[in-house]
Amino acid sequence: MKLLRYGPMGHEKPGVLDPEGCVRDLSGVVPDIAGAVLLPESLNRLKQLNVNDLPRVPGVAQQDLRLGACVGQVGKCICIGLNYADHAAESDLPVPPEPVVFGKWTSALCGPDDAVQIPRDSLKTDWEVELAVVIGLGGRYIAQADAMRHVAGYCVMNDVSERDFQLNRSGTWDKGKGHDSFGPLGPWLVTADEVPNPQDLALWLELDGQRMQSGHTSTMVYQVPFLISYLSQFMSLQPGDVISTGTPPGVGMGHKPPVYLRAGQTMRLGVQGLGVQTQTTVQA
Repeated sequence: MKLLRYGPMGHEKPGVLDPEGCVRDLSGVVPDIAGAVLLPESLNRLKQLNVNDLPRVPGVAQQDLRLGACVGQVGKCICIGLNYADHAAESDLPVPPEPVVFGKWTSALCGPDDAVQIPRDSLKTDWEVELAVVIGLGGRYIAQADAMRHVAGYCVMNDVSERDFQLNRSGTWDKGKGHDSFGPLGPWLVTADEVPNPQDLALWLELDGQRMQSGHTSTMVYQVPFLISYLSQFMSLQPGDVISTGTPPGVGMGHKPPVYLRAGQTMRLGVQGLGVQTQTTVQA
């Protein structure tokens, strides 16, 4: 299934994409694509529905029908840094001996095609295409062998980052990661049964039509089962939590000279089988 949330910002309704690419309304079945709706038993019930019996939503997704973040009411958005060795190299940083973990404030999450704001006083706003994992079955101290049982599905995230705030303003990376609009998520949550191997996906990003990032999840330093198990040693994972798994090389900071975003540009990015995002940049 491709689950989604559609409608005006702050008033999104749950939906599902039918085989013809039309949005069907799920609001008569579930309250949101969030929380307990992502538990395995709930997803199994949704999979039994005949989507053609659901009300068809007028409009075309990502054209004249806005999509919100594909998961609502997210409790935690947990991000992994330097999880591709070649990205660590372009950042002039060593491959970490354990995953680098930081948080992205949930207020940063937005729809896949919403405008990305350049923060006031920013000179180094950057892009990062990433594979995001959405937790279905919660837990803590999860064994790596059991980790994939806890996955509801996968989606695309652009981990937008302000590098000066992130690296030069004292403390953790979070200052550069959590600005409003810095977490486009979606277009849809593709359930785990449709992604046989999350380590076999190409991902890419273009800026104003120029390819900037091309990568493959097979080159992650720490792969999805390990990350789920690792994170669960430090916190409980709960239904609807989002884990963004890191970015491949090609970020603006890694170019020589560096290239950063300015208002009026267009980012287009995607992960194989999980859809495409398109964002314009605006000044906050």
